Amino acid sequence: MLLNEMKRREFLGSAAALAAGGLAGCAANPVTGDTQLMLVSEEQEIQIDRQYAPHQFSTDYGPVQDANLNTYVETVGKNLAARSHRSRVPYSFRVVNANHINAYAFPGGSIACTRGILINLEDEAELAALLGHELGHVNARHTAERMSKGTLFSLLAVGVGVAVGAKSSELGGVAAALGMAGAGLLLASYSRDNERQADALGMEYAVKSGYHPHGAVDLLDVLRRTSKRQPGAIELMFATHPMSEERYQLLADLEKSKYAGDQKLPTHRERYLDQTASLRKIKGPIQKMQDAEKALGQKKYGEAETLLNEALKEAPNDYTGLVLLSKCLIVQDKYDQAQPYLNRAKQVYPGEAQARYLSGLNQAKRKDFGQAYEEFAAYERLLPGNPKTIFLKGYAKEGMKQNREAAQEYNRYLQQVSDGDEAKYAYRRLVEWGYIKPKK
Repeated sequence: MLLNEMKRREFLGSAAALAAGGLAGCAANPVTGDTQLMLVSEEQEIQIDRQYAPHQFSTDYGPVQDANLNTYVETVGKNLAARSHRSRVPYSFRVVNANHINAYAFPGGSIACTRGILINLEDEAELAALLGHELGHVNARHTAERMSKGTLFSLLAVGVGVAVGAKSSELGGVAAALGMAGAGLLLASYSRDNERQADALGMEYAVKSGYHPHGAVDLLDVLRRTSKRQPGAIELMFATHPMSEERYQLLADLEKSKYAGDQKLPTHRERYLDQTASLRKIKGPIQKMQDAEKALGQKKYGEAETLLNEALKEAPNDYTGLVLLSKCLIVQDKYDQAQPYLNRAKQVYPGEAQARYLSGLNQAKRKDFGQAYEEFAAYERLLPGNPKTIFLKGYAKEGMKQNREAAQEYNRYLQQVSDGDEAKYAYRRLVEWGYIKPKK
């Protein structure tokens, strides 16, 4: 389920369950060997990963549909993972369709980089450093450590939509308004110490895998230069991966000292350019979408709409562009105009769930509750585990005057969620319809 749709009581209950599972105590850090407080087992890291990662990937518009590109990134990542401190973790690597510049890892080994960052990299050594950095976070168990200290639980209980929106309004605002903010970006919010350790591990894993150590230095340099050129596109990455001159200097020093004898290792620039050629062909539209997302966050809807239309002229079947334009129209209450773009997005990428969810919301706004129900049901089949969908199915059934079926959905929702406006609404309807007696 999406973390911004979990209520505080539910999530803190999950936190208590983790701590009560007979796992309270200390463990040796897989990287340093130092003893650290660790209340989360490796099995629980994988369970958390499997529960939340699919929703984040959908929030980021799903994996790119270029199977060769995903296979390429997966191959590079698995090569690095085999040389990491926790090689038995079930790692997976993918490129997601998000336009902003970022990469993130869930604690059980699901790692993603956005297409927005790949169009800015210049060789495979930089890609290896990027994936190695995320592997560093998993290997050092940074997320599990924060969970054990309780800080991550308290942050997540606030709601991911609020947290992400505060850090990057142009990316978080619209997503939160449409109920689509996910978990991964907050899970990837690390301390500066975490970042320095992940940087060093990323360089170590890359060199062990046969890449020039300067790839890691170049990666940070690319990010610094891109930040100056496109601050809006990279703002979220720097919010979740704190940047500093110290990080850059640390890697530069490591290259000159620890890896001085590895200067003849390759960067595989040509291979990277070949494998990312299809993505780089739409670099212009992606950059226009980045600018459009920034305009959306600033509520400059006309500007955003113009930019998205320009992007879609160059890349007419781009799923992300189609969904973004529909969001832009929805927030302007242009529901009839939004629907064709959502229909096209569903045709372009039938296996991705976000367009279904948004289409359900849009159809409900258009008072087409029958179609809204079908969309929410399709979304639930594609991406189960989001209780908000159950509520919305009930709301659609109510709009269809099918109160009995609506009551069944509301009751199912209340079995999972007990707090918040939607829970109050569902409870009130069940009382009004005579299915339950009011609480005294």
